[in-house]
Amino acid sequence: MRWITVLGLVALVGCVEVVDQGPVNRPAPQATQRPVAATPSRAQVQQFITVVQRVEPVAERECRARSPQSNCDFRIVVDDRPGQPPNAYQTLDRNGQPILAFTLPLIAQVRNPDELAFVMGHEAAHHISGHIPRQQQNAAAGAILLGGLAAITGASQTVVDQALDIGAGVGARSYSKNFELEADALGTVITHRAGYNPVRGAEFFSQLPDPGNRFLGTHPPNAQRIETVRRVAAGL
Repeated sequence: MRWITVLGLVALVGCVEVVDQGPVNRPAPQATQRPVAATPSRAQVQQFITVVQRVEPVAERECRARSPQSNCDFRIVVDDRPGQPPNAYQTLDRNGQPILAFTLPLIAQVRNPDELAFVMGHEAAHHISGHIPRQQQNAAAGAILLGGLAAITGASQTVVDQALDIGAGVGARSYSKNFELEADALGTVITHRAGYNPVRGAEFFSQLPDPGNRFLGTHPPNAQRIETVRRVAAGL
């Protein structure tokens, strides 16, 4: 396992963010907020390595079985850029290789290997489910729709360009909650098959600010996500 700075990556998707990223995402009163170390301990580093060694081959097997046309050679890296929040995300490099990235504070934030394995399985599931290309298609459709409407009304090019940007943003968010629930469900399977407890892993959500059910929000309510994990796990 090497410590790799994440550079040159495109098409970020599927963030699991532990800190508030804006005024509309205030932590719910029941969310457990605790100080987050910027750097994981030696034991937490070893825990991360162990979880990677167990989850990565399972994720790759699930990828080959469910999405045989995809690049299933996962590259799991540490995003060690200074000042990053506790976060994990899935993305692609310029050659289309799937990247699962984890910031140092995220590695320090998880309370046990089950939580880390669940987050890792969730991010791998985003790639297996093809969420990046689906998100890009939704963004393109939204841009065409809203930009086309602006053009039909005789709006200026500036207004049309603004409509294209807004439409792309709305389109990209339209199904993001469904994508998260899909990743939670498949992530539960991956976590279980790697030998970890996905229900215990989903307790990680207790540390997240609850997004509620906001219009065009990117993540579903935490309770809905936990229920998804429990339902899938009960069938395994």
